[in-house]
Amino acid sequence: MDKREKEEQVRRVPFWRSLQTKYALTYLVIVAAVVVLLNTYPLKVSQTLAYQSKQTSLQNQASVLASALATGPEALTQEGATRTVSLLLGSLGVTRVVVTDTNGMVLCDFQEGSQRSDTVGQYAMIWEIVTALQGNDVFRSEYTGGALCSRAAVPVTYRSMTQGAVYLYEYDAEQGALLQGIQTNLRTLSIVICVVTAAMGIVFSKALTRRIAQLLRGIHTVRQGEYSHRVTVRGGDELSRLADEFNELTGRLQTTEEVRRRFVSDASHELKTPLASIRLLTDSILQADHMDSETAREFLTDIGDEAERLTRITEKLLTLTRLDTAHELHTSPVDVKAVVERVEHMLSPLARAANVSLEMALQPGCIIRATEDDLYQVAFNLMENAVKYNLPGGTVTVTLKRTAEQVILLVEDTGVGIPEDDLPKIFDRFYRVDKARSRAAGGTGLGLSIVRDTVRQHGGSVTATRREQGGTCFTVTFPLWTEKGGADHG
Repeated sequence: MDKREKEEQVRRVPFWRSLQTKYALTYLVIVAAVVVLLNTYPLKVSQTLAYQSKQTSLQNQASVLASALATGPEALTQEGATRTVSLLLGSLGVTRVVVTDTNGMVLCDFQEGSQRSDTVGQYAMIWEIVTALQGNDVFRSEYTGGALCSRAAVPVTYRSMTQGAVYLYEYDAEQGALLQGIQTNLRTLSIVICVVTAAMGIVFSKALTRRIAQLLRGIHTVRQGEYSHRVTVRGGDELSRLADEFNELTGRLQTTEEVRRRFVSDASHELKTPLASIRLLTDSILQADHMDSETAREFLTDIGDEAERLTRITEKLLTLTRLDTAHELHTSPVDVKAVVERVEHMLSPLARAANVSLEMALQPGCIIRATEDDLYQVAFNLMENAVKYNLPGGTVTVTLKRTAEQVILLVEDTGVGIPEDDLPKIFDRFYRVDKARSRAAGGTGLGLSIVRDTVRQHGGSVTATRREQGGTCFTVTFPLWTEKGGADHG
């Protein structure tokens, strides 16, 4: 088993913790709740309606029969009760009719259309009859054995005097069959719903987890370093949007990785050049048996120059590292005009040595929120480049102005300019338009990258364009700082 298979086993989610299992269980619980509700609520409602119908029907029939029996103050007799029930039995349509006197003794008992003689003269030990003799109307119904069994009892009264009780019993198989049919249909429908929903749940859960698993595989692949990998998740839902965001992220990671590799390669090359020069010069000194002091001084001077160049490269790499690392900035209002004047003072000797004139047009009141060191570095790099890469007798024009929302710094030179194809790349790290001339001027290829990153860190922007008269114009914009509103980032 290779390392990748072991990692997959470690990363495999246990069955009971998998999203597919949780989704399926949740789905089944919901379906089970729906099925239980479907099998109870409609049946309960049907039974309740049937019970209410039976209660109304049986109590009305019992009341009619009780009214027919209560014809006078005389006590109920067996002959009178039998005769009255016989006359009304056909219209009642019940299974059993029992009439008792005030003591609960059975006067007549008709069951399924025929009279029973075995119960006449005996006391009826039926709860409904006992309750009815106490002056209460009673009804009780239950669904059992596939039939609806209903019982009703009412007292026989004459002028508020209880003379006996009437008891009706109905065994309704037809109504029971109707309820049984409803229950059977609901059960069949529930089985169909369970089968269909279970199949749909399996399909949906597999489809969902398959797309999630596809994203997980993509993440695992990118984690292994394959930043060019992309995932394709169809549909317009959240998962497809998540896949699009994942592809955007991997694209940025790929770009970042390419920039990092190129940066490491360029940094190694830039550091290797002065180190190789120092090594060569030291070997030359060591291998020379007799070297005059002037030649040794010249070699040592060259070693010092290369060491100084190495120091500059290292310092700028540290600056870029600081800019790349997120850290809290302690900014304050800075007067751009004062900083640019300091830079002019520092670069005046270099400009005179290169036969380049510095022209300043600085508007007062240009305040931005930044650090003075960062702003000094931006202005110094741009103005130093304008002097170094200018032509003898050329001019560097620095213009500072403000608008309602921005502070604009323009640094223009009259040099040979930058080719149009190179303008988008000049802010890349270690990029040089003219490598030989740049190294001869002491450039590292990092100055403009530092300018761009520093300006962006303070909410500004920097661009470079070719001048029609020749040369290059760098434009830096910062949000204007005001005492009332602070820096306006517009």
